[in-house]
Amino acid sequence: MDLLIKNGTIVSGGGEYCADLAVKNGKIAAIGTALPFTAKETVDAAGLYVLPGAVDAHTHLQMPFGGTVSADSYETGTRAAVCGGVTTVFDYAIQRKGKGILETVEERRALSDPVICADLAYHCAITNLGEKSELLDEFKKAADYGVTSFKCFMVYRKEGMMIDDGMLMRIMERAGETGILTNVHAENPDAIDARIAEFAAAGKKTPWYHYLSRPEFVEAEAVKRAIHWARALDAKLYIVHLACAEGVEAVACAKAHGYPIFAETCPQYLEFTRDVYKREDGRNFVCSPPIKGEESRAALWEALARGAIDTVATDHCPFKQAEKDWGKDDFTKIPNGCPGVENLYPYMLGAANSGKISFPLAVRLCAENPAKIFGCAEKGSLTPGKDADIVLYDRHKDFTISVKNMHSGCDQTIWEGIKVKGYPVKTFLRGNLVYDNGEYVGKPGDGRYVKRGESGIL
Repeated sequence: MDLLIKNGTIVSGGGEYCADLAVKNGKIAAIGTALPFTAKETVDAAGLYVLPGAVDAHTHLQMPFGGTVSADSYETGTRAAVCGGVTTVFDYAIQRKGKGILETVEERRALSDPVICADLAYHCAITNLGEKSELLDEFKKAADYGVTSFKCFMVYRKEGMMIDDGMLMRIMERAGETGILTNVHAENPDAIDARIAEFAAAGKKTPWYHYLSRPEFVEAEAVKRAIHWARALDAKLYIVHLACAEGVEAVACAKAHGYPIFAETCPQYLEFTRDVYKREDGRNFVCSPPIKGEESRAALWEALARGAIDTVATDHCPFKQAEKDWGKDDFTKIPNGCPGVENLYPYMLGAANSGKISFPLAVRLCAENPAKIFGCAEKGSLTPGKDADIVLYDRHKDFTISVKNMHSGCDQTIWEGIKVKGYPVKTFLRGNLVYDNGEYVGKPGDGRYVKRGESGIL
């Protein structure tokens, strides 16, 4: 054996148990007590939890947006990921007019493959089908390539990324025929544009008006509309960064009727409320959908407990402080997005450590469910035959998040000063140690492209 992890408490989505774990050729070879193996390296995990590496199904790395490019490159973003126990990262490749799906993904892979520090999968965001909808003919090729989920923005009209309801309908129909899962960013663009114009005319431009331009009902209406189309077309649907209580109930209702509707929320919606937009540094929290009120925050936690929300991901899209400052006096100029890929697993595991949720639920939300939903057959759980993506977690370690101890390329974080009880102390990517007690010890290029199977199965 190459690696033997002994005396730890293994956590799966189904429970916790004491066992040893053996790794050979990057795969989990065996799990059990008193394994009859010797190994090149043995790690004593006594007192530690042994967890599957997390799967962050929603990031925007090196993404052109808002007049700049998101602050984390493929190297720095995936480095930050493994330092927080995230071993598989999903990035959104944004298709533009005149570009094909595979062309779009391969352009991003040319940037990412040589430097990634975690394993990387791609969604493709469809923004234009072409005059003759020729892009629909490429769906099957994309699925064969391993890109089995497409995103549709129901907003960002002026940025050239929004699709209308007719396009959404056609994409869902073709996706259903080819085993592809449609992801949606659900907000109502007309309501947003009208409210922004109203606030601008009145000179109301502080970050608080970012929230007021996109309050709960603006998101809830679009969530319901997306679910309506999915139900009408018998299509699978994944709602990204769900943030409002009314949207949660719409998802729960669709699930109760047996429809293949999945939902994701993000740590920022679980930790903060809209009051952050009244803070001096409120511009740093500007993301879309915005962080909502306490009623929605409480509803999200309750939805996690009852299974109405399936995954927690980050929508990691950080921008430098100087770029966030563009909108200090005008919220419409603030690049939308927040950091989080390094904070996902520690935050959710900290919630488990405090008793808010269970450790098995944290593993399901952050590892098992996203791997299953998005067709990552070799990821998401500590099971013989799967990739040896392993995190050792110290429940007793006190940790205060600061930009100074993060591994991102960004110079600010909305998580500054947040304290968590418990923290990852080692991360293994396919059996190789890449993070060790605060230090990144891997190297750029350790990561691999993840070719996926059919999406939308849980």
